[in-house]
Amino acid sequence: MRLFIADDSPYIRERLISMLNSVTGLEIVGESENIQDTIKSIDALKPDAAILDIRMPGGSGIDVLEHFQNKTYPNLKIIFTNYPYPQYKKRCLNKGAHHFLSKSEDFNKIIEILESVIGKKSLGSSTVFT
Repeated sequence: MRLFIADDSPYIRERLISMLNSVTGLEIVGESENIQDTIKSIDALKPDAAILDIRMPGGSGIDVLEHFQNKTYPNLKIIFTNYPYPQYKKRCLNKGAHHFLSKSEDFNKIIEILESVIGKKSLGSSTVFT
């Protein structure tokens, strides 16, 4: 699985990359810190999955979700935010996010989600999301 990470915090991106480097079958193909670079890079790289922050320079992760709402990539979109408010969650899920996670509580859930999807793909399952 090819993954792209978009977050304005270098610390968060480094922590995610360090944590996810141990996941078998996962390749981190790029990272960015603002909306414009995120959209441009995802369009160019066409990753299988993307981890998106809500608040970044130039817009929001919701803008990214809207841009990719009618595209076939990335087919797994995870919002990872310091703002886990119900109104954001509802909006993100309506715009195509598959998961809405809190940075303060859900770091380890990212590994679980990605390993689950990679495992299903390796078994040949057509059901990628649960």
